Amino acid sequence: MRIFEQVGSVSGMGVAGLRRTGMRLAATALCLTLLAGCSDRPGPEALTPTAAKAPGAREHVILVASTRERDPRPGVIFNGERSTALNFAKVDLSVPPAHKPGEIEWPKKGAGDPATDMVVHEAIYRDTQQDFLRDMKSELARRPAGQKKVFIFVHGYNTQFSEALYRLAQMADDADAPAVPVLFTWASRATTEAYVYDNNSATAARDNLEDTIRLAFGSGADEVSIIAHSMGNWVTVEALRQIRISGKPVPANKIGNIILAAPDIDVDVFKSQLKRFGKPAKPFVVIVSRDDKALGISEFLAGKKQRLGEYSNDAELVDLGAVVVDMTDVKALDSFNHGKFAQLAEMAPQLRGSVLRGEAAGGKPAPSLSMDGVRISGLDRLRPQPTTHQAAVAVDEVAAAPAPAAQ
Repeated sequence: MRIFEQVGSVSGMGVAGLRRTGMRLAATALCLTLLAGCSDRPGPEALTPTAAKAPGAREHVILVASTRERDPRPGVIFNGERSTALNFAKVDLSVPPAHKPGEIEWPKKGAGDPATDMVVHEAIYRDTQQDFLRDMKSELARRPAGQKKVFIFVHGYNTQFSEALYRLAQMADDADAPAVPVLFTWASRATTEAYVYDNNSATAARDNLEDTIRLAFGSGADEVSIIAHSMGNWVTVEALRQIRISGKPVPANKIGNIILAAPDIDVDVFKSQLKRFGKPAKPFVVIVSRDDKALGISEFLAGKKQRLGEYSNDAELVDLGAVVVDMTDVKALDSFNHGKFAQLAEMAPQLRGSVLRGEAAGGKPAPSLSMDGVRISGLDRLRPQPTTHQAAVAVDEVAAAPAPAAQ
């Protein structure tokens, strides 16, 4: 007790204040432990390469840009420490024939079995941006005309490299889309207590993500889309803001969907970002849910400042230049209500039909629609005076976009 009294007298908090702080920290630790325990995590050998193949397994090539350190240990590739330079890699992997949408079939032991598991077949480091760009151009060349697209995924807090890699593989396979999958993975230590470290790592990765985005646009791709999840939204919006105010914009006609899923961003910060950013040529798609418990924990850690992914004023976000997909009334499949957006894909046909049936006077789409608990606001701002068919297609694209589950 004397130690606490001495510390309290120096800090001005007093013993009661220290006790309250200790209780808050204990509550936070409990919440984060529960959050981390909501799903299984891969072991240290999850990325051990195998030469084995399985009939019916679907192969994918994922290009990686990372601010993580290279790790020489077998089956690791990148760890959670920060690198002084942007690293690159090319990973060949496969998804098993009996893969279930939305799930990751982790290798159960060693390199895993391609008949039942997601497995890595080859992982090669690339030393320069030119090597990375050459890989991207090579992958685009394999796509038919009109389908030469790039899809960048930016993961969230508390994420191992293997988790981010296999999550993108799951998304690419479930979407069955032609886009070249690119993983931008920043240095997360993948522990519950490393929230501040992860947040700082995301902030430090802004310039590197900007470089990666510019490389994607410089690859000759017809379109570049980005989806960010949770804390990954912070680094994504910051990188896009930097591009916007740099005086060196990316081609507006090649910007695909920019989807901010369950964004772990201070609402006030996001407002200031958009005001400086200006209304984008194509609005951000912001997926929110006011009962997101994971974001509630983040709000607590941030001094009770509301996070964008749980914001309740959809109209204000629309006015700032966003299309808002509000899933508050949707029953979640996960206990933390943090992965609701993963349920959008199966609702795409119904949402598209609702747009067509809800045609407003003059052939213009209604500004919003509601169906099965999903409310989409700002549809009329997707394009300058869009036709109802264009808005329907836009909704179809957003709903069908690959969506990562909560980590």
